[in-house]
Amino acid sequence: MRKIKFIFVVFAFLPACVLTIDDIKSPVELPAQFSNSGKQKLTTRWWQAFHDEELNKLCEEALTNNFSLKAFYNQLQQAQAIAKQAGAPLIPQLNTSLTDTSKITEKDTTNLLSLGLGFTTYYEVDLWGRIRTTQNATILDAQATQEDVNAAAISLTAKIASTWFKLLEQRQQLDLLARQISVNEKNVALLQVRYQSSQAAAADVLQQQQLLESSRGNKLTVISTLKVLENQLAVLIGKSPNTVVFAPTTKFISIPELPLTDMPATILKNRPDVKSAYLRIQAANQRIASAIADRFPKLSLSANFGTNSPSLQSFFNNWLATLAGNLVLPILDGGRRIAEVERNEAISQQALNQYANVLLTAVGEVENALIQEKQQQLLVQNLTQQVKLAQDSSDRIRARYLFGAMDFFRVLSAELTLQNLERTLLQAQQQLFDYRIALNKALASD
Repeated sequence: MRKIKFIFVVFAFLPACVLTIDDIKSPVELPAQFSNSGKQKLTTRWWQAFHDEELNKLCEEALTNNFSLKAFYNQLQQAQAIAKQAGAPLIPQLNTSLTDTSKITEKDTTNLLSLGLGFTTYYEVDLWGRIRTTQNATILDAQATQEDVNAAAISLTAKIASTWFKLLEQRQQLDLLARQISVNEKNVALLQVRYQSSQAAAADVLQQQQLLESSRGNKLTVISTLKVLENQLAVLIGKSPNTVVFAPTTKFISIPELPLTDMPATILKNRPDVKSAYLRIQAANQRIASAIADRFPKLSLSANFGTNSPSLQSFFNNWLATLAGNLVLPILDGGRRIAEVERNEAISQQALNQYANVLLTAVGEVENALIQEKQQQLLVQNLTQQVKLAQDSSDRIRARYLFGAMDFFRVLSAELTLQNLERTLLQAQQQLFDYRIALNKALASD
């Protein structure tokens, strides 16, 4: 009875023994605001801001079928299982044994049968929170892994969106080259007629033919790039390359409104990679507490219940029970436990520095994307104006050439400039979407 009273006293004492852990302060000062901001709040499914149904379907399919993302989920399952294992010692352990013993005497005339049934239970009283903090650390590890999964999903959808708009650009490049090839073929035919009537030199025909072949060569390169992009998209959505054909039905749309980017501290701390880094600091601190608690005494309780009888009739009449308590206090361990505390403190400091770096990197990613998009928009506007001027210039030079007021070299130069600018404009438009994808990825939260 005294032992039972002692156990209740121990349990009543437990809340006062558990070590506490301080909250974590931000290791770096974040800016009050970013250099630019829109009004549209970014949703979790940030890619929907592009209003492209084909892109939406690809992202949803990738989130379900991408094998790399599935592997991240498997890592999460492992982390969750480890957390369950770490919490197992908080529950008393119970084992049972059943024995059947036969003994034959020397004269081999008597067979002695003995049946045995036993139960053994063991429980370590978590006086200082060592087991609890170890479990807390593994739970935080699992939560951090969940954020890693969320970060991987964001990276995956960003890769899908980037590849999709590159595919869109290459499709439009193909259409543009088809028009340019048609124009160049007509120019070759026109020059051949003028050459036959001595109104054009053979060199003029050859130069125009060279421009035509250059356009055809560019078309071959675009077709190759298209196939590669299609294969990349197939792998990203969990399908075998060369088994899916993507045929975008849309062209480049106007870039969506700039997303809301104010209050950096709130936005960035919702990023999964930032949350993961923060959770890992907490996990490291829990392990420090566990290592400190490991230096204190350990109290364990054990109990055995058993019966042994030669017959089933008296099997349940011979119970024997024992209850024991064991208190262990570390005295000499060669400094092992102190070193373990120091090791975990270093891990915690490392996690804090990594957290600071993740925060600063996140700020840099947002600012860089804002700057790049702003300048790219100006570049697209500039190239659009250049294409317009080049088209007007080419038309005027061609008209003057047909009236014999200008040589063919000026016509060829103007045509080449126009065609190069048209292709460059498409590339710039695609790059603008890439910068917006980078911004959305940098702002995305789970």
